[in-house]
Amino acid sequence: MKSKISELSVFFPAYNEEENIRKTVLDAKKVLQKVAKKWEIMIVDDGSKDKTGEIADKLAKENKNISTIHHKPNRGYGGALKTGFGKAKYEWVAFADSDGQFDFEEINKFIAYKDEADLVLGIRISRADPFIRKVFTFVWSKLLPRLLLGLKVTDYSCGFKMIKKEVFEAVQPLVGEEKVTQIEFLVKAQRKGFKFKEVKVHHYPRKFGTQTGADLKVVIKSLQDLLKLWKDLR
Repeated sequence: MKSKISELSVFFPAYNEEENIRKTVLDAKKVLQKVAKKWEIMIVDDGSKDKTGEIADKLAKENKNISTIHHKPNRGYGGALKTGFGKAKYEWVAFADSDGQFDFEEINKFIAYKDEADLVLGIRISRADPFIRKVFTFVWSKLLPRLLLGLKVTDYSCGFKMIKKEVFEAVQPLVGEEKVTQIEFLVKAQRKGFKFKEVKVHHYPRKFGTQTGADLKVVIKSLQDLLKLWKDLR
């Protein structure tokens, strides 16, 4: 039996995902038509240098429930998250990575907790990522947020979540960028007493394109932002 929800905004942060974005969006559309009375899909094209933006615009022209937001220049993952939540018009907002590594059909697991939680967060059952990225994520997900900020979340960086729009509004302003945006978001929500639930989701190997999350410049900037956040929230 499929879970049902009255209204749901979904957005996909996308950077150079020309080989993945169309399938990812259309797969989500098929699911949303079954589980939500009112729904929308937003593609946040974060300054892509390939044809991602062009493909996204075409999808928006073909489907009235799909829209595209273009960032020029690139604002990073954190910037894409802020835009997606900020532009969402429905009570619940879900986002997923646009690289096809998640099965959007599993949104049903999140919807099942809509009456018990304010934030429903994915936990990757088994990460289909290179070893060095897994090590980097372990440090970020298990060590630094817990030790520095007391964040009680299993897999904070999982790119598949469903959160009430009111939570986003309650944790403003969000000043962190890149990877720190989600940490700041979740820490502030936790401290304000919002209810969390976690669900296990599958994570599949990327078929096309390359990941950018472990780029050295991104890592250094994220560490700087995390230390600043720690000082601000002490």
